[in-house]
Amino acid sequence: MRPINSISTRIFAILIFGVLAAAALTWWLAFGERQTTISHERNNFRSERIKHTEQLIRAIDALPAGNRDELLRSMPRLGLQIYKDTPPKSDYKPSAPFSVALKERIDDHYPVQALAPNPENCIYRPENDRNLGEGCEGLLIKLRDGMLLKQNVSPPRQPAPPIQAETLYYLGLFLSCVAGLAFFVSRMTIKPLLNLAQAATNLGQDINRPPLAEQGANEIQAASRAFNAMQDRIRSHIQQRTQMLAAITHDLQTPLTRLRLRLEKVTDVDLRDKLIQDLSHMQMMVKEGLDLARSMDSSEELRPLDIDSLLDSICSDASDAGHHINFKGKTGATILARPQSLRRCLDNLIDNGIKYGHSVDVAITSEGIHHNKIDGKSICILVRDHGPGIPEDQQARVFEPFYRIETSRSRETGGTGLGLTIALNIARQHNGDLRLNNHPDGGLEVRLTLPIKS
Repeated sequence: MRPINSISTRIFAILIFGVLAAAALTWWLAFGERQTTISHERNNFRSERIKHTEQLIRAIDALPAGNRDELLRSMPRLGLQIYKDTPPKSDYKPSAPFSVALKERIDDHYPVQALAPNPENCIYRPENDRNLGEGCEGLLIKLRDGMLLKQNVSPPRQPAPPIQAETLYYLGLFLSCVAGLAFFVSRMTIKPLLNLAQAATNLGQDINRPPLAEQGANEIQAASRAFNAMQDRIRSHIQQRTQMLAAITHDLQTPLTRLRLRLEKVTDVDLRDKLIQDLSHMQMMVKEGLDLARSMDSSEELRPLDIDSLLDSICSDASDAGHHINFKGKTGATILARPQSLRRCLDNLIDNGIKYGHSVDVAITSEGIHHNKIDGKSICILVRDHGPGIPEDQQARVFEPFYRIETSRSRETGGTGLGLTIALNIARQHNGDLRLNNHPDGGLEVRLTLPIKS
């Protein structure tokens, strides 16, 4: 399963994307508001400074000429000094907002001439000015008595960049906190679903498992109650079906036994042998019906089982009975299983192989096999016969109860059609899988996959 397909990953990604998008939108709005505020404050400051500069110029104009220079030297921050040189000819138009506004305000009373930006015009520059490499504009202001004042106009200071070194640090801290919160929320959200999925998996192994705890959020409690109700209904249906099938097949054994005893009194030997043979087939069908009922019953206790020893024992019994069977492989694995049910499953698979293929190859492996329903490794048991195989379009149908490829219903050619049904029921009770495949070299290969429980 690809990580992006998991719900927890999607919740994590949505939370991260949503928070980052909200943070980016908030930053953009805050940056715009910051720029508006800075522009507004600059305009206010410029207006106040222009008023003060105008008042100062009028005050200097009112002072005697001999006192002006001393006053200006005592206030270097004002950027004003007496200009004693000959004014240069210049058609330069001021570009700094302060220069433009000051010229418009006082030009009617005090003629103003603008000087192009030049470092020599910078009478006073603050040490923290970010435009120290640029020149300053100059304004020559002519007083009423003809004296010239030079006003230093520094370039507009650029605002501090919105992203600085400490900003990246705080951004990293913010993203870490958001990622941690998103991970916690995604795991908290997905945990009940994982518990529900695990409960559904365990239900296939044991229909009598304890019910889910109905706790957590309201939606989780509702899902747990629905799951528990479903488990009760399934258990009730299986019990009713199993009891009905077991009762029918069990009750048939008594009249079949009486019938067999009465057949012994038939004097016609040929007729008696044929009737006894038919009766034996009926008793075998009853026995397989009981086996089918047992295969749907999960009351047998699960316990650790050495699968290698079990399979070796089954193959040895078949070999001692005179059948051609070859067993190879060893996993050293211990699985959690119902021993009698699993033995019945393997017996059916091997018996089918012997019946239709005359000889059977059995192998077991755990290398490179991962079960498709649970996490972790699985063991794989391969049972291959050397018979004609099964057409692909019928491989799924042979698991249906009483379905046989050979339609004559003869025990010698087709059996009852319950062997693979029983084997599949038992495999699914063990959270396993059973698949059929025609081997490239001929014959049918049955693959039984069972999970390894640690």
